[in-house]
Amino acid sequence: MHSVLISIVCSIVLVLTAGCYKVDIRQGNYIDQAMVDELKPGMTKNQVQFLLGTPLLSDPFHADRWDYVYRFKPAYKPAEQRHISLFFKGDLLSRVEGSVNPQP
Repeated sequence: MHSVLISIVCSIVLVLTAGCYKVDIRQGNYIDQAMVDELKPGMTKNQVQFLLGTPLLSDPFHADRWDYVYRFKPAYKPAEQRHISLFFKGDLLSRVEGSVNPQP
């Protein structure tokens, strides 16, 4: 009888604590300041894609604009979001806009 009671209590404790575990959630393309600092006007689309990866958003109607979005939600902390838009003229990078900008 005593071992059955212990088993029941352990099962209840395990079920209740399993819902307390939270994980970090990462979505999109990871973007940091060092990566953005390497972007230079005149880079080709292939060079940009090698540096940052495939863009999260690529509109077929606006092939001259690529958007990279990164969202990180740590457990028990506020979410952090970064976004950059790259604009091309032809195959060459012309400008960068967003929450992370290249440093001179």
